[in-house]
Amino acid sequence: MEFYAVANQKRPVRLSRETREFAWESLMGKYGDEAMETPSVSLDHIAGFDNLSPLKQYDIAISEIAEKAPIRICKNEKISGAATLGDAILHRVPASRNGKTLWPSVSHLTLGFDKVLRIGINGIEKEIEEHLKNNNVPDCQREFYESLKNTISSLRLWHARYLDALKEMNSPNYTVLKNVPFEPPGSFHEAVQSLWFAFAFTRLTGNWSGIGRIDQMLGGYLKSDLDSKLITIDEAREILAHFFIKGCEWIRSAPPRESGDAQHYQNIILSGIDENGNDVTNDVTWLVLDIIEELGISDFPVSVRVNRNTPDKLLNRISEVIKFGGGIIAIYNEELVIQSMIDFGYSLEEARRFANDGCWEVQVPGKTYFTYIPFDGLKVLLNTLGIDSTTFGGTGGLRNEYKSMDELYQAFRENLKATVESIYSITVKSRLQFNDRQWKWKTNIPCTVVSLFTEGCIQNGRSYLEGGPVYNVISPHIGGVADIANSLYAIQKLVFDDKLISLNELTGILERNWENNEVLRQIALNKYEYYGNDNDEVDEYAARILDDFADMVEELNGRCPISFPPGVSTFGRQIEWAKYRSAVPFGRKKGEILSGNSSPSPGTDYRGATAIIKSYCKANLARLTCGSALDIVLHPSSVAGENGTVAITSLVKGFISLGGFFMQMDIANTDVFRKAQENPEQYRTLSVRVSGWNARFVTLDRDWQQMIIERAEQGI
Repeated sequence: MEFYAVANQKRPVRLSRETREFAWESLMGKYGDEAMETPSVSLDHIAGFDNLSPLKQYDIAISEIAEKAPIRICKNEKISGAATLGDAILHRVPASRNGKTLWPSVSHLTLGFDKVLRIGINGIEKEIEEHLKNNNVPDCQREFYESLKNTISSLRLWHARYLDALKEMNSPNYTVLKNVPFEPPGSFHEAVQSLWFAFAFTRLTGNWSGIGRIDQMLGGYLKSDLDSKLITIDEAREILAHFFIKGCEWIRSAPPRESGDAQHYQNIILSGIDENGNDVTNDVTWLVLDIIEELGISDFPVSVRVNRNTPDKLLNRISEVIKFGGGIIAIYNEELVIQSMIDFGYSLEEARRFANDGCWEVQVPGKTYFTYIPFDGLKVLLNTLGIDSTTFGGTGGLRNEYKSMDELYQAFRENLKATVESIYSITVKSRLQFNDRQWKWKTNIPCTVVSLFTEGCIQNGRSYLEGGPVYNVISPHIGGVADIANSLYAIQKLVFDDKLISLNELTGILERNWENNEVLRQIALNKYEYYGNDNDEVDEYAARILDDFADMVEELNGRCPISFPPGVSTFGRQIEWAKYRSAVPFGRKKGEILSGNSSPSPGTDYRGATAIIKSYCKANLARLTCGSALDIVLHPSSVAGENGTVAITSLVKGFISLGGFFMQMDIANTDVFRKAQENPEQYRTLSVRVSGWNARFVTLDRDWQQMIIERAEQGI
């Protein structure tokens, strides 16, 4: 029983054999397979169901799920509760009528589990009851409040079923679960159980939430128990390990090959400062790193908030864990993110609370409705060149119109602005209406479970999807920035500086996919240094694009109740975009997979990780409040031994000092990936960072695997 590591060293062993066996069977897909045996509960027997309002239908569905979902209690588990319905794994509320599920579920959020620990579900219920006492509450809000209470009743029902099962088994977990999550926990063990049970209920009902700042939430309970000698650090590690192991309950032994099996957005944030500026790093921080290092569980991608004052002890520990591979740990530049949020309009205290949406897009946890609108920026440039016109907006370009790079760039900028404005218009119209000189939210699908755990919904009497949260955020995300910068730079060199060809001739060649122009293609590919090599000429294009994009988005923000922060991402969409792009000016052919997130185009960077970071950090990343992710892949040989630890730590420090935003690091070996393609059964626990989430490599389809391999071939 060995948990795979890309590094040429075995993972340490600290946990008990029973806990490690539990982890192994979870990672092998035992519990995910069980869940798929019962996809959903049926609503066919509910008389008059079709005549009820959607919210009442939803309440019945949640109650049926709580009453009829299989109860699972695993041997020797230290915390209880399980999301045992297969359709939840597929992003659906797992309740069906006439063989079909009725609603999609909610993701890209981090719920307010900290509030559950502070006041318990009973405290939240009291808030709801206070609002119901108001006789002036409109009927629509009253129905929503009743739905919140019905959701709590369903949670009580599910909780009671677990207590009955645990009592019958004479399990010690009965005592641990008895009072939580309804009352605040009284110990570290109860706190972990409370956090898990609330999270598991949201998963049971189909929702995919991030966890948030787990060390901040649990650290005080552990310190109190350690100080009182009620628990040892080894006992605490065992308990917390079961939280991570149970989080693998949706892994299947043979999932469909798509974008990975762990894409459930259950991210965790470690370290950093709290709303008062105090460092939150504590014993839970170190235990999380211990558990990840030993078990290699990647289903909770971990992002560490790092600042200029982060001690070397923590940086070195992070680096030691990163070295094992799997891409589980990523880095936020805490100070830059906080300043970005303040500049955007958040208070200092709220900015200091930041977490993410389950990938890496920044939000205030437990208070934010979030979604993002991605688009292919490279397509906008191709449209401007007159090659491709399938973009959100813009007029396209005419051949021979551009007599200089400035003319070309200004035309591109106008098309980019039209695209952003089109996204804004579509977004607002789909969610809001303007009547009687005020904005009103449109009715949406019911989502009371996530509304229960989101601040603002109770106070406003509106659901998570209908403007209830404190913050309502929709972010346009530009993709392909490195490809745009490389294309502009290649045009500058080929057409205007070196005068090897006219722009009209070049666009024609691109439409013909470089056919019969291999010599020129090789010049474009190999003569010039592109983004990722610390070349100021091309990096300035990337910085300019992002600055102009931020200007365009900023002009639109504040016009309606939806906040509109800019971000940069592809999240693997470069795979699907490749099918619809033409060849590009920097020598790549139609159909090739190009840049991901804010990273260099594959095959164009060769000066090492430091040069990549320098290119990335030349942009004013603080303006991209939603986030801008840089992917860095290192070869295991480059990070071996103590020198490897120092090397990773130095990269992190450089990233912070140069003004990076978010960095995803992975240790990868293409030889291992190719062996895994040939013999997947031997590499079932091999984890890789995909794009904001992790996945077992063998669960990716061939295109996604190829993207990972090409990215790893850039490994330093």
